[in-house]
Amino acid sequence: MATRGIFETERFVTSEAVEVELPAAQVPIRMVSGLIDLVLVLGGVLLLVYLLPYDLFGLDAALTQAFTVLVLAMVMAGLPITLETLTRGRTVGKMVMGLRTVRDDTGPIGLRHAVIRALAGTLELWMTFGGLALLVAMTNERAKRLGDLLAGTYVVRDRVRLRLAEPPQASPALEGWAATADIGVLPDALVVATRQFLARATSLTPAARVRTGTELHAALLAHVAPAPPAGAHPEEVMATVLAQRRRRDEQRLDRADALRARVLPEAR
Repeated sequence: MATRGIFETERFVTSEAVEVELPAAQVPIRMVSGLIDLVLVLGGVLLLVYLLPYDLFGLDAALTQAFTVLVLAMVMAGLPITLETLTRGRTVGKMVMGLRTVRDDTGPIGLRHAVIRALAGTLELWMTFGGLALLVAMTNERAKRLGDLLAGTYVVRDRVRLRLAEPPQASPALEGWAATADIGVLPDALVVATRQFLARATSLTPAARVRTGTELHAALLAHVAPAPPAGAHPEEVMATVLAQRRRRDEQRLDRADALRARVLPEAR
C-alpha cells in the first residue's frame, strides 16, 4: 500500500485533475512589501502624534502610556488583521508588489488566518526586528514565516499568468491497447500524484523513481482492464492511461456539446 503523501494533495486541483500551483513569493520581494507597510505605518503614527495636542498627553503620564499601548496594538495586530481580512490577504505593501496571502490549498484566507499571522508577527517581526521571520522563511521552499506555518498560509505572486503542466503523452506502442482498455474512474488524488511523478521523474534518484513508479503503476492498474502488454515500461503505461483518459473525456464533452446544440439551437 502506498504512503499517504504519494496519493493525496492539499493544493488546488482543476476539474481535469490538473494541479495548479500558485508561485510563492520569494524572500526579497516580501521584504520590500514589508518595508512599504512599515514606512506607511510609521508615517501614519508620526502624523497622528503631530496632529494630537501635546497638552492632552504631555501632562498625564498614565494617558500617554495608554495611548502608546493602543497605538502599538493597532500597528502590530489591529491594522494587519483588518486589512488582510477585508482584502482577502493583502496589505498596502502587498498591493504595490502584487502579492497576496492565501491558504496552503490556494484558497482565500479568513479572519482566523489573519489573526494567527498577526499575533505571530508580533514576535517574529516586531520583537526580533524581522530576524526570526527571515530565518524561518529561509528554511522552506515557500518562504513561509512562522505565522504562515501556524496559520497554514503562504504568500503568492498575484500578477502572474498561471500555466498548467504539460499533460502526459501516450506511447505509440501502447495506443492500441489503451484504445480498447476499460479505464474506470480514477481518483483525482491518484491522477495528480501520477502527473507529478511523470513530470519530475528525471529529478528523482533511481531508487526513489523505481519505488514511487512501482506503487503508482500498481494503483493505476487497479482501475484498468485488461493489463498492458507484457514488458511495457510502467512510466509509459501511466502516461498512456492518463492520455487516453483525457482523450475520452474530450470526446464525451464534444458529444455533449453536439447534443446540446441539436436540442437547444439557441445555445449555439
